[in-house]
Amino acid sequence: MRTHAWWMMGLLLLGMGFAAFGAPTTIAMFTDLHVHDTNSPEEEKVMVNWESRLSAFVEMANTAGVEAVVQLGDFINGKFVMGAELGDPERIPAILDASVVVLNGLEMPIHHVLGNHDVYDLSKEQFLAGTGQEAAYYSFDLNGFHFVILDAQYNRQGLDYAHAGWMVQGTVPEEELEWLRQDLAASELPTVILIHQPLDVNFAMLAGGPPVSNHLAVRAVLVEDPDVIAVFQGHAHDPSHQEIDGIHYITLAGFVDHDPPAPLTWALVTFDADAGTITIDGEGLQEDLELAF
Repeated sequence: MRTHAWWMMGLLLLGMGFAAFGAPTTIAMFTDLHVHDTNSPEEEKVMVNWESRLSAFVEMANTAGVEAVVQLGDFINGKFVMGAELGDPERIPAILDASVVVLNGLEMPIHHVLGNHDVYDLSKEQFLAGTGQEAAYYSFDLNGFHFVILDAQYNRQGLDYAHAGWMVQGTVPEEELEWLRQDLAASELPTVILIHQPLDVNFAMLAGGPPVSNHLAVRAVLVEDPDVIAVFQGHAHDPSHQEIDGIHYITLAGFVDHDPPAPLTWALVTFDADAGTITIDGEGLQEDLELAF
Protein backbone atom coordinates (compact mmCIF):
# COMPACT_ATOMS: atom_id res chain seq x y z
CA MET A 1 0.00 0.00 0.00
CA ARG A 2 2.81 2.40 0.87
CA THR A 3 4.70 1.85 -2.42
CA HIS A 4 1.47 1.90 -4.42
CA ALA A 5 0.53 5.31 -2.99
CA TRP A 6 3.85 6.89 -4.00
CA TRP A 7 3.64 5.27 -7.47
CA MET A 8 0.15 6.64 -8.07
CA MET A 9 1.12 10.12 -6.89
CA GLY A 10 4.13 10.09 -9.21
CA LEU A 11 1.95 9.15 -12.20
CA LEU A 12 -0.52 11.90 -11.33
CA LEU A 13 2.14 14.60 -11.13
CA LEU A 14 3.90 13.44 -14.29
CA GLY A 15 0.58 13.44 -16.09
CA MET A 16 0.17 17.10 -15.12
CA GLY A 17 3.31 17.93 -17.11
CA PHE A 18 6.04 18.24 -14.47
CA ALA A 19 8.36 15.93 -12.56
CA ALA A 20 7.16 14.53 -9.27
CA PHE A 21 10.15 15.82 -7.32
CA GLY A 22 13.57 17.34 -7.88
CA ALA A 23 16.67 15.74 -9.28
CA PRO A 24 18.20 12.76 -7.48
CA THR A 25 20.29 13.67 -4.45
CA THR A 26 23.41 11.86 -3.25
CA ILE A 27 24.65 11.81 0.34
CA ALA A 28 27.99 10.36 1.46
CA MET A 29 27.58 8.32 4.64
CA PHE A 30 29.92 6.61 7.05
CA THR A 31 29.61 5.17 10.52
CA ASP A 32 31.69 3.96 13.46
CA LEU A 33 35.03 5.61 12.69
CA HIS A 34 36.07 5.42 16.39
CA VAL A 35 38.68 8.18 16.29
CA HIS A 36 41.19 7.41 19.05
CA ASP A 37 44.86 7.45 20.02
CA THR A 38 44.85 3.81 21.19
CA ASN A 39 44.08 0.56 19.38
CA SER A 40 41.81 -2.15 20.78
CA PRO A 41 43.73 -5.45 20.74
CA GLU A 42 40.87 -7.66 21.97
CA GLU A 43 38.56 -6.40 19.23
CA GLU A 44 41.37 -6.06 16.66
CA LYS A 45 40.29 -2.48 16.05
CA VAL A 46 42.98 -0.24 14.58
CA MET A 47 41.86 3.26 15.50
CA VAL A 48 45.04 5.33 15.55
CA ASN A 49 45.16 5.62 11.74
CA TRP A 50 41.87 7.52 11.67
CA GLU A 51 43.37 10.68 10.14
CA SER A 52 44.46 9.07 6.88
CA ARG A 53 41.13 7.28 6.50
CA LEU A 54 39.03 10.33 7.33
CA SER A 55 41.13 12.47 4.98
CA ALA A 56 40.47 9.96 2.19
CA PHE A 57 36.74 10.19 2.87
CA VAL A 58 36.81 14.02 2.75
CA GLU A 59 38.69 13.96 -0.56
CA MET A 60 36.20 11.45 -1.99
CA ALA A 61 33.16 13.46 -0.88
CA ASN A 62 34.57 16.68 -2.34
CA THR A 63 35.11 15.08 -5.74
CA ALA A 64 32.01 12.83 -5.91
CA GLY A 65 29.44 15.61 -6.27
CA VAL A 66 27.58 14.77 -3.06
CA GLU A 67 25.28 17.36 -1.55
CA ALA A 68 25.67 16.43 2.11
CA VAL A 69 27.51 14.09 4.46
CA VAL A 70 25.99 12.02 7.26
CA GLN A 71 28.06 10.26 9.91
CA LEU A 72 25.95 7.73 11.79
CA GLY A 73 27.62 7.75 15.18
CA ASP A 74 30.60 6.51 17.20
CA PHE A 75 32.65 9.16 15.47
CA ILE A 76 35.10 9.08 18.38
CA ASN A 77 35.80 6.23 20.76
CA GLY A 78 36.03 7.52 24.33
CA LYS A 79 38.66 6.21 26.71
CA PHE A 80 37.19 2.69 27.03
CA VAL A 81 39.21 0.25 24.91
CA MET A 82 39.10 -3.52 25.33
CA GLY A 83 42.51 -4.88 26.21
CA ALA A 84 44.35 -1.56 26.62
CA GLU A 85 44.94 1.01 29.33
CA LEU A 86 42.04 3.47 29.58
CA GLY A 87 44.24 6.52 29.98
CA ASP A 88 43.21 10.03 30.97
CA PRO A 89 39.66 10.92 29.86
CA GLU A 90 40.66 14.58 29.72
CA ARG A 91 42.39 13.91 26.39
CA ILE A 92 39.13 12.97 24.62
CA PRO A 93 37.98 16.55 23.79
CA ALA A 94 41.32 17.18 22.07
CA ILE A 95 40.87 13.99 20.04
CA LEU A 96 37.46 15.24 18.92
CA ASP A 97 38.91 18.65 18.04
CA ALA A 98 41.64 17.07 15.91
CA SER A 99 39.13 15.01 13.94
CA VAL A 100 36.89 18.02 13.32
CA VAL A 101 39.86 19.86 11.81
CA VAL A 102 39.96 17.16 9.12
CA LEU A 103 36.18 17.31 8.63
CA ASN A 104 36.41 21.05 8.10
CA GLY A 105 37.85 20.25 4.69
CA LEU A 106 34.41 19.16 3.51
CA GLU A 107 32.83 21.46 0.94
CA MET A 108 29.27 20.48 1.85
CA PRO A 109 27.21 20.30 5.06
CA ILE A 110 27.73 17.41 7.47
CA HIS A 111 25.12 16.00 9.86
CA HIS A 112 26.19 14.05 12.96
CA VAL A 113 24.21 11.27 14.61
CA LEU A 114 25.22 10.66 18.22
CA GLY A 115 26.57 7.18 19.00
CA ASN A 116 27.09 5.50 22.34
CA HIS A 117 30.90 5.86 22.19
CA ASP A 118 30.54 9.60 21.54
CA VAL A 119 29.26 10.13 25.08
CA TYR A 120 31.58 7.75 26.94
CA ASP A 121 33.70 10.69 28.14
CA LEU A 122 31.83 13.70 26.78
CA SER A 123 28.45 15.23 27.38
CA LYS A 124 26.17 15.70 24.41
CA GLU A 125 26.72 19.43 24.75
CA GLN A 126 30.48 18.93 24.44
CA PHE A 127 30.14 16.73 21.37
CA LEU A 128 27.71 19.10 19.67
CA ALA A 129 29.83 22.16 20.46
CA GLY A 130 32.93 20.38 19.19
CA THR A 131 31.29 19.45 15.89
CA GLY A 132 29.44 22.75 15.48
CA GLN A 133 26.00 21.12 15.50
CA GLU A 134 23.12 22.78 17.34
CA ALA A 135 20.93 19.81 18.26
CA ALA A 136 21.17 16.08 18.90
CA TYR A 137 17.91 15.36 17.08
CA TYR A 138 16.34 17.43 14.32
CA SER A 139 15.17 17.23 10.70
CA PHE A 140 16.05 18.84 7.40
CA ASP A 141 14.83 18.77 3.80
CA LEU A 142 17.04 18.18 0.78
CA ASN A 143 15.88 18.01 -2.84
CA GLY A 144 12.42 16.65 -2.17
CA PHE A 145 13.35 14.35 0.70
CA HIS A 146 12.86 14.76 4.43
CA PHE A 147 15.66 13.53 6.73
CA VAL A 148 15.21 12.96 10.46
CA ILE A 149 18.16 12.56 12.83
CA LEU A 150 17.31 10.71 16.04
CA ASP A 151 19.23 10.60 19.31
CA ALA A 152 19.05 7.26 21.13
CA GLN A 153 21.70 8.06 23.76
CA TYR A 154 19.37 7.98 26.76
CA ASN A 155 18.84 5.39 29.47
CA ARG A 156 15.56 3.54 29.99
CA GLN A 157 14.37 6.28 32.35
CA GLY A 158 14.81 8.85 29.57
CA LEU A 159 17.85 10.52 31.14
CA ASP A 160 20.74 11.76 29.02
CA TYR A 161 23.83 9.65 28.82
CA ALA A 162 26.90 11.78 29.55
CA HIS A 163 30.36 10.66 30.62
CA ALA A 164 28.85 7.17 30.65
CA GLY A 165 32.19 5.35 30.75
CA TRP A 166 30.71 2.36 28.93
CA MET A 167 27.23 1.44 27.73
CA VAL A 168 25.69 -0.08 24.62
CA GLN A 169 21.92 0.04 24.81
CA GLY A 170 20.08 3.27 24.08
CA THR A 171 16.51 4.54 24.33
CA VAL A 172 14.47 7.10 22.41
CA PRO A 173 12.55 8.86 25.22
CA GLU A 174 8.86 9.73 25.02
CA GLU A 175 9.54 13.45 24.60
CA GLU A 176 11.60 12.73 21.50
CA LEU A 177 9.02 10.26 20.21
CA GLU A 178 6.33 12.93 20.49
CA TRP A 179 8.57 15.37 18.61
CA LEU A 180 9.06 12.65 15.97
CA ARG A 181 5.30 12.17 15.55
CA GLN A 182 4.79 15.89 15.05
CA ASP A 183 7.75 16.21 12.70
CA LEU A 184 6.58 13.34 10.50
CA ALA A 185 3.03 14.70 10.41
CA ALA A 186 4.28 18.10 9.26
CA SER A 187 6.03 16.72 6.15
CA GLU A 188 4.59 15.00 3.08
CA LEU A 189 7.99 14.29 1.53
CA PRO A 190 9.49 10.79 1.35
CA THR A 191 11.29 10.49 4.67
CA VAL A 192 14.57 8.90 5.76
CA ILE A 193 15.41 8.23 9.42
CA LEU A 194 19.03 8.40 10.63
CA ILE A 195 19.95 6.74 13.94
CA HIS A 196 22.99 5.01 15.47
CA GLN A 197 21.78 1.85 17.22
CA PRO A 198 19.67 -0.35 14.91
CA LEU A 199 15.89 -0.43 15.24
CA ASP A 200 15.42 -3.77 13.48
CA VAL A 201 17.45 -5.98 15.87
CA ASN A 202 15.59 -7.80 18.62
CA PHE A 203 18.42 -8.87 20.88
CA ALA A 204 22.07 -8.04 21.54
CA MET A 205 23.82 -9.92 24.36
CA LEU A 206 26.19 -7.12 25.34
CA ALA A 207 23.30 -4.70 25.78
CA GLY A 208 21.13 -7.11 27.72
CA GLY A 209 18.40 -6.62 25.14
CA PRO A 210 17.76 -4.77 21.87
CA PRO A 211 20.25 -2.01 20.94
CA VAL A 212 17.36 0.47 21.34
CA SER A 213 15.34 -0.61 24.37
CA ASN A 214 12.05 0.70 22.96
CA HIS A 215 12.77 -0.07 19.31
CA LEU A 216 9.26 -1.46 18.77
CA ALA A 217 7.71 1.78 19.99
CA VAL A 218 9.92 3.79 17.63
CA ARG A 219 9.05 1.53 14.71
CA ALA A 220 5.35 1.89 15.54
CA VAL A 221 5.67 5.66 15.14
CA LEU A 222 7.48 5.25 11.82
CA VAL A 223 4.99 2.82 10.32
CA GLU A 224 2.11 5.17 11.15
CA ASP A 225 3.46 7.63 8.59
CA PRO A 226 3.26 6.43 4.94
CA ASP A 227 6.06 8.80 3.95
CA VAL A 228 8.80 6.94 5.85
CA ILE A 229 10.77 4.89 3.32
CA ALA A 230 14.05 3.97 5.03
CA VAL A 231 16.11 3.93 8.21
CA PHE A 232 19.91 4.19 8.04
CA GLN A 233 21.82 2.84 11.05
CA GLY A 234 25.32 2.03 12.33
CA HIS A 235 26.62 0.45 15.55
CA ALA A 236 26.78 -3.20 14.44
CA HIS A 237 29.79 -2.67 12.12
CA ASP A 238 28.51 -5.39 9.76
CA PRO A 239 26.30 -4.35 6.82
CA SER A 240 22.74 -5.61 6.68
CA HIS A 241 19.36 -4.85 5.13
CA GLN A 242 15.82 -5.94 5.76
CA GLU A 243 12.39 -4.55 4.97
CA ILE A 244 9.78 -4.40 7.72
CA ASP A 245 6.25 -3.08 7.15
CA GLY A 246 7.34 -1.41 3.91
CA ILE A 247 10.31 0.40 5.46
CA HIS A 248 13.92 -0.43 4.53
CA TYR A 249 16.30 -0.82 7.47
CA ILE A 250 19.90 -0.44 6.26
CA THR A 251 22.84 -0.92 8.63
CA LEU A 252 26.08 0.38 7.13
CA ALA A 253 29.44 -1.32 7.62
CA GLY A 254 31.72 0.29 10.18
CA PHE A 255 34.58 2.54 9.05
CA VAL A 256 36.89 1.53 11.91
CA ASP A 257 39.96 -0.29 10.69
CA HIS A 258 41.01 -3.80 11.66
CA ASP A 259 44.24 -5.81 11.70
CA PRO A 260 45.11 -6.54 8.98
CA PRO A 261 43.72 -3.21 7.73
CA ALA A 262 40.34 -3.46 6.10
CA PRO A 263 39.49 -1.37 3.03
CA LEU A 264 38.22 2.18 3.40
CA THR A 265 34.52 1.74 4.06
CA TRP A 266 31.71 4.18 3.31
CA ALA A 267 28.63 4.57 1.10
CA LEU A 268 27.34 6.96 -1.53
CA VAL A 269 23.54 6.89 -1.17
CA THR A 270 21.41 8.30 -3.99
CA PHE A 271 17.74 9.04 -3.39
CA ASP A 272 15.57 9.32 -6.51
CA ALA A 273 11.91 10.07 -5.87
CA ASP A 274 10.90 10.01 -9.52
CA ALA A 275 12.34 6.51 -9.97
CA GLY A 276 11.30 5.46 -6.46
CA THR A 277 14.75 4.09 -5.69
CA ILE A 278 17.50 4.26 -3.08
CA THR A 279 20.88 3.28 -4.55
CA ILE A 280 23.76 2.46 -2.23
CA ASP A 281 27.19 2.40 -3.85
CA GLY A 282 29.39 0.81 -1.21
CA GLU A 283 33.12 1.08 -0.76
CA GLY A 284 35.27 -1.41 1.12
CA LEU A 285 33.17 -3.62 3.39
CA GLN A 286 29.89 -1.93 2.44
CA GLU A 287 27.77 -3.84 -0.06
CA ASP A 288 25.94 -2.26 -3.01
CA LEU A 289 22.14 -2.16 -2.81
CA GLU A 290 19.34 -1.07 -5.13
CA LEU A 291 16.11 -0.59 -3.17
CA ALA A 292 12.63 0.40 -4.33
CA PHE A 293 10.07 2.38 -2.35
